[in-house]
Amino acid sequence: MAAKRLDESATGVFIIAATPFTENGAVDYDSIDSLTDFYIRSGVHGFTLLGMMGEAHKLSGEESLAVVRRVIARAGDRQVIVGTSHAGIDNLRRLSHEVMSAGAAGVMVAPTPGLKGDDGLYGYYAQVFAALGPDVPVVFQDYPQATSVFLPVPVFGRLVDDFPQLVMLKHEDCPGLGKVTRVREDEKRPGRRRVSILVGNGGLYYVQELRRGADGAMTGFAWPEMLVQVHALFASGKAEEAEDLYDLYLPLVRHEQQPGMGLALRKEVLRRRGAIRSARQRAPGSSLGATDLAELDNLIRRLERRLAAAGRSSPLAAE
Repeated sequence: MAAKRLDESATGVFIIAATPFTENGAVDYDSIDSLTDFYIRSGVHGFTLLGMMGEAHKLSGEESLAVVRRVIARAGDRQVIVGTSHAGIDNLRRLSHEVMSAGAAGVMVAPTPGLKGDDGLYGYYAQVFAALGPDVPVVFQDYPQATSVFLPVPVFGRLVDDFPQLVMLKHEDCPGLGKVTRVREDEKRPGRRRVSILVGNGGLYYVQELRRGADGAMTGFAWPEMLVQVHALFASGKAEEAEDLYDLYLPLVRHEQQPGMGLALRKEVLRRRGAIRSARQRAPGSSLGATDLAELDNLIRRLERRLAAAGRSSPLAAE
């Protein structure tokens, strides 16, 4: 069954999917299947493909579409968002329409680097929305650490007012807790739509962002079941229990967020959990040394002990 189009009601965990490669650097389509199944067993509500942590910039156009089609074919009724950011709007439009035709629920677009001022940012997205047309739901990817483009809340409000196809904010500004609060306060103005907010940064500020009004997470932490369970507890009014659970995983959340090696750690954990066959990244990419692997071993053992003491199952138990 095809998933419905993305809209402002989106909530839960949209996992940023890794892209598996074989040891010789080819796309590992069998591991895409097993990884998709792993994410589904973990309870994710949707998928985000071709994100910055999905090594999208290392894929050819043909490979990108093949990955999208492979996941959509296996994802069932779970919505799939596809990152289509590109320096050229024509290329962005082409890829967006191709993935929507393949069954994607919406696309995610980051501002192109180098935009100047509020008018420059607004004008860029106005061009994007005009190119995509009114029927393509869009996620604004707010990740100034990578784009060097800051999104002021009033500009985001103008875009929400003027372009109904803007249905979600992917929030990764840092520090950015105050921005979540300001967006939610700004939405109280008469006539202003409330859009979905999903948060990233590896889940590093997940609990606080949920407390401030976020609707869930869009990130790729290698224990996605934690993200799902924390969201479910929050949704049922058990915020303290949710934070207690999150705290058990916090050392690994923090460890995975190391610049330059976070993806290597994430892929190694996914390999150990049987989700993919190889932790390889397509060149250029980072790798883990013996000391890195020993540190990871220790952190996982410590997590297993904490989970056991809390009466929860081991994260490396058979899925």
